[in-house]
Amino acid sequence: MYLSRIQLNPQRRDARRLLGSPQRLHAAVLASYPDAPTGALDGAPRVLWRLDVEPDARTFLYVVSPDRPDFAHLAEQAGWPSTERGTSKEYGPFLDRLAPGQRWAFRLTANPTQYVVPEHGGRAKRVAHVSVPHQEKWLTERAESAGFHIAMTPLPGVDSDVAAPVLRVTRRTTHQFSRRGADKPVTLAAAQFDGVLVVHDADVLRRTLIAGIGPGKAYGCGLLTLAPVS
Repeated sequence: MYLSRIQLNPQRRDARRLLGSPQRLHAAVLASYPDAPTGALDGAPRVLWRLDVEPDARTFLYVVSPDRPDFAHLAEQAGWPSTERGTSKEYGPFLDRLAPGQRWAFRLTANPTQYVVPEHGGRAKRVAHVSVPHQEKWLTERAESAGFHIAMTPLPGVDSDVAAPVLRVTRRTTHQFSRRGADKPVTLAAAQFDGVLVVHDADVLRRTLIAGIGPGKAYGCGLLTLAPVS
């Protein structure tokens, strides 16, 4: 497995075209591999990607994949081809170091959804959570089955037994785009989560890091990444 990153240049016309459509960016990511796995089976390694826009407007594409990508076409079309062609590093050594009880800062862009049965019956439909509290609850409820817990911190000025999760929704976006074969445009509501987690089951968390969380994985959702707690 590989964890890769390339900085994109949103000032370029082709970059704006890719950044404005998860469908196009998904195709551009898959074009980085001669034979990219789709990961149709739950828990199977697949190509996961995420777009991060930092406070200083720098835009980074992160990718986790079974094979090392070739970002040459992305650099030519949407980056800085003479200076920035992306970096890749083997993910296995980091995954092997995960152990229960470790604390890590994390970032996840996900598509928090729920199934709702129509009032007058019929087939349940998947609808997006649109409020921050419901989005945070969605992730908290899925954490244990993904191999971790959200870290807790005492609330200042109250009883020391009262604590709050170290979790924030730091960015929310809604994309609407056409998909081949679909009768109507696809609407994708994504939430970026930042926080601190505690490893509960290292083997399960390893699978989560390479297989993703929640729906919308083809469109930039589901990729969880970890970093040392600052």
